[in-house]
Amino acid sequence: MSQPYDLRKVLEELKEIPGQYQETDVEINPEAELSGVYRYIGAGGTVKRPTQEGPAMTFNNIKGFPGTRVNIGTMASRKRVGQILHHDYQTLGKLLQTSVDNPIKPVTVSKDKAPVQEVVHLASEPDFDIRKIIPAPTNTPEDAGPYITMGVVLGSDPDKTMSDVTIHRMVLEDADTIGMYIMPGGRHIGYFHKQFEALNKPMPITINIGLDPAIAIGTTFEPPTTPLGYNELWIAGALRNEPVQLVQGVAIDELAIARAEFVIEAEIMPKQTMQEDINTHTGKAMPEFPGYTGDANPAVNVVKVKAITHRQDRPIMQTTIGPSEEHVSMAGIPTEASILSLVDKAIPGKVVNVYNPPAGGGKLMSILQIHKETEADEGIQRQAAILALSAFKELKTVILVDDDVDIFDMNDVMWTLNTRFQGDKDIMVLPGMRNHPLDPSELPQYNPGVIRFRGMSAKTILDGTVPFDMKDHFVRAQFKEVPDWQKYLN
Repeated sequence: MSQPYDLRKVLEELKEIPGQYQETDVEINPEAELSGVYRYIGAGGTVKRPTQEGPAMTFNNIKGFPGTRVNIGTMASRKRVGQILHHDYQTLGKLLQTSVDNPIKPVTVSKDKAPVQEVVHLASEPDFDIRKIIPAPTNTPEDAGPYITMGVVLGSDPDKTMSDVTIHRMVLEDADTIGMYIMPGGRHIGYFHKQFEALNKPMPITINIGLDPAIAIGTTFEPPTTPLGYNELWIAGALRNEPVQLVQGVAIDELAIARAEFVIEAEIMPKQTMQEDINTHTGKAMPEFPGYTGDANPAVNVVKVKAITHRQDRPIMQTTIGPSEEHVSMAGIPTEASILSLVDKAIPGKVVNVYNPPAGGGKLMSILQIHKETEADEGIQRQAAILALSAFKELKTVILVDDDVDIFDMNDVMWTLNTRFQGDKDIMVLPGMRNHPLDPSELPQYNPGVIRFRGMSAKTILDGTVPFDMKDHFVRAQFKEVPDWQKYLN
């Protein structure tokens, strides 16, 4: 029987693909230096230039944390994600759409089959300090502290009838305390926590770190695609055609991902919050996906750690840079799948493909590729855009293009807006809607009288599709098809 999928298996596969993976034994400091180095090597996304698309990296020599490693950027390339999932990168959205509809549920294994529990640290032990066990990086010198940026939080409702997984930003505040930002609305972990608060009970959770990318990508689906009661680990199972393995926690009544590298077993405390930057007072949290450092939240949830378990052999801390291409892969591809699912039900066959590009961090922008067959299809493209904006409140801009445009090539997309677009007739603006609160332009002082509260936004549709009755006027230059063109490069 082949080894079950986990991060280590994926890294071994990447080693066989030229240019996709790099390890180094040079010592690196997790405080700002590690992220600072990878910014140049392969972060991409909306990171401040200079940056680029480069290999995934594992740093084997972490200052202050002997015997541990840090992996970053495994998903910081859409083409690499395609290689990891053994699928064409251009149709990953359709792959995920199929996976949502054909879930494979996790299985629970015994502790002797859970490598993540090979080493156990209990919070009750003398000198226990999460900050000395887990090499969580501090992404910039002004961050609120070391952050867990790719920790999959697994929790259940009080009656154990439903469970869910989500990713949150989590800062290590002291020896046994984590500050967790649960964004209001839409997150099922937050819904379960409110139920526990009503009972005045702490909510047990596991924070799972160092995972197969199929889990990280599947985890970021949101309603309406995955409604309350749908656990996104089912999607990861479908992506691999192999159930995710879970194991009972050692110190709390909750399950953990058995083939993770680290697991933090903890409880979200009822009706307790704390200042996110209580240790630094910089007013900053960490770099977020729009490309700016987020403001420290004055009231993040208090999470008390009960235990940490990890692998024996050089456990791998998995981390990401908020504005990097990695966030685009995790957030954008599931959103593409969700939009495809929605429009396929409402207007089947008209939206050929969807791409959420790095320019929007995977969340703020979608490019929809439209197929018009008859004059009755004229206008359907704008209905598709409105459907997408209505269902996904974090989506801000939709660009519509014809099916002869490569949506993965921003030059081709911008060419459309220069030759098939007139600003006075092809822009639709929908003011006063909800959007992602991390967009720094969504402030009342930025647009007085229109934006009443932070997190409100005008949404924009840019229609670059050709009117059906003018298609003959917009035919691209027709070059001769030469199937064997590559022989001239040999």
